Amino acid sequence: MTTLDFYKYQGTGNDFVMIDNRDLSFPKDTEIIKKLCDRRFGIGGDGLILLENAAEGDFKTDFKMVYYNSDGNESTMCGNGGRCIVAFAHFLDIFEDKCTFMAIDGLHEAEMNFGTVKLKMIDVENIKNIDENFELNTGSPHFVKYVENLENFDVYKNGNSIRNSERYAQEGINVNFVEKTDENKIFVRTYERGVEDETYSCGTGVTACSLVYMLQNHVDKVDVKVLGGNLKVYAEEKENGFKNVWLEGPAKQVFKGKINL
Repeated sequence: MTTLDFYKYQGTGNDFVMIDNRDLSFPKDTEIIKKLCDRRFGIGGDGLILLENAAEGDFKTDFKMVYYNSDGNESTMCGNGGRCIVAFAHFLDIFEDKCTFMAIDGLHEAEMNFGTVKLKMIDVENIKNIDENFELNTGSPHFVKYVENLENFDVYKNGNSIRNSERYAQEGINVNFVEKTDENKIFVRTYERGVEDETYSCGTGVTACSLVYMLQNHVDKVDVKVLGGNLKVYAEEKENGFKNVWLEGPAKQVFKGKINL
């Protein structure tokens, strides 16, 4: 029986099974990944992330990130997962304080500072306004909707409805609900596709909501509250979008262990 060494990481409550796959020994099987992410019959996590060596031709990066949703399918970029794999790579002594890595959406830079990770996201363009709601891609596709009394809002019901609407049913979309709480401060809750439920935090979703706020208010920094803690987003506005987009917040190892596959 094959025994797998794993680590569990969380970034503002968004939790991941983390595996050092630099030897490429992990079986990339949908059902195995789904079971490992299962909270009752496996380890439990919003997703599973493989840390691999950067492929030849991937510039001079320190490592590669391969991300799977909890449904077992390889997915688009995960911001909190990106911060967690940086913390994991730092734990493995792959870098000291700054690194670069490849993900499905391209090259990322990151900085590690006493448990806090600052991750550079992709430049963002083409923010669509759809009936006073917003649609944009921050490495993953996101729908952003402003609501009132977000604390008591039914995120699962409303998020599921939008995610499975005629417009988004085929490709899927992450659905974010946002409320302004103070000057340059917002509260965000997210229904994630692939997880098909609300998560405690979504890094690309927080980034999407912050950029929509920046677009409306012309600021370069937003403080964000999520169910799992607090994050910061920095960006520079440019024609038709944003550049130098950074997501900052904690990323921590929760535990490590072994499991039989």
